[in-house]
Amino acid sequence: MDKLRRVLSGQEENEELGLTAQVLDASSLSYSTRVKWFVICFAGGILCSILGSALLFLPHGIKLFAVFYTLGNIAALASTCFLMGPLKQLKRMFEPTRLIATIVMLLCLVLTLCAAFWWHKNGLAIIFCILQFLAMTWYSISYIPFARDAVMKCFTTCLS
Repeated sequence: MDKLRRVLSGQEENEELGLTAQVLDASSLSYSTRVKWFVICFAGGILCSILGSALLFLPHGIKLFAVFYTLGNIAALASTCFLMGPLKQLKRMFEPTRLIATIVMLLCLVLTLCAAFWWHKNGLAIIFCILQFLAMTWYSISYIPFARDAVMKCFTTCLS
């Protein structure tokens, strides 16, 4: 009888999906909830980045800067998972048009932390943070139609 109730109420289908599929399913959240969590996560990412920049001027602040700036970028990137869902986000990140920007961005996230903690190269950590910013910007504008072309044309015009 319990199984019949679950089938009629639609719960049976969710159990067959498994826990992972239920967690990764973005449609389980309402639109307003997804937008609220996007804003919270994105604002938290910006706050971490600003905090990291402020901590840069403290003694041994380069490590704090690298951690907070990287966490801020990860939070900003993860915030879009609330809008489109984690699986769709991952699929879109690795589409051919975004593949290079995604790889450079993820590589710079890791290399920033390596430069600050393992290699103890402060200048290199700052360079990787700048590259993080540039890669994240290039990745972000890939979602705006023709934005990359406009940026390329603008730089080409300015440099020639």
